[in-house]
Amino acid sequence: MLFTITGKHIDITEALKRHAEEKTSKLPKFYDSINRIEVIIESDKSGNAVVEIIARAEHNKIFIVKETDEDAYKCIDVGVHKLERQLRKKKDKERNNKHIDRTI
Repeated sequence: MLFTITGKHIDITEALKRHAEEKTSKLPKFYDSINRIEVIIESDKSGNAVVEIIARAEHNKIFIVKETDEDAYKCIDVGVHKLERQLRKKKDKERNNKHIDRTI
């Protein structure tokens, strides 16, 4: 799995990079075909951190979450939680479509 972190108008510390990588490394557990995760952290005009997490999976499936808060660490945690819900929902839909009861 390829992991990239980018900072716009903000310096990415080693601790922040490690935290983001640690949290997002658990995402393939919820959806197996994830092959690339991008985390973009930027600072808006009011000083809040804006974190965007993009998970790319096979067959051009893209999952995107955007979170804004004063604390970048909190944004990453909430964003990963939202992304987990998206991935779980998608996986459930795929499983349910494969096992349609066709007895008539």
